Amino acid sequence: MVKKFEVVFIEEARIEYKNLDGSIKKLVNVALAKMEERADVLGEELTSKHGLKLIGCRKIKFRKAGIRIVYRIVGDKAEIAEIIFVGKREDNEVYIEAFKRLKEL
Repeated sequence: MVKKFEVVFIEEARIEYKNLDGSIKKLVNVALAKMEERADVLGEELTSKHGLKLIGCRKIKFRKAGIRIVYRIVGDKAEIAEIIFVGKREDNEVYIEAFKRLKEL
């Protein structure tokens, strides 16, 4: 396994990750390992939706668990996948919160 991407969390997402249930955390850990190899092609590209401009971000979803990871690729020289949100998708809350956090970065 060649690590092409460094996966980093913004502080709020790090807290969300730490608070995940153990079984959910295992699912997320598998996705994080895959992101280190190919974060640029994993998941699905996000667009503008409901007035939330998340262009440049991607999402990985765990349907059965109802969990989403929202991240973006950052940096010019180093390939970094920055986790913006980890949590349940309830009434688009994940996307609303990700949008707010991006505005603060």
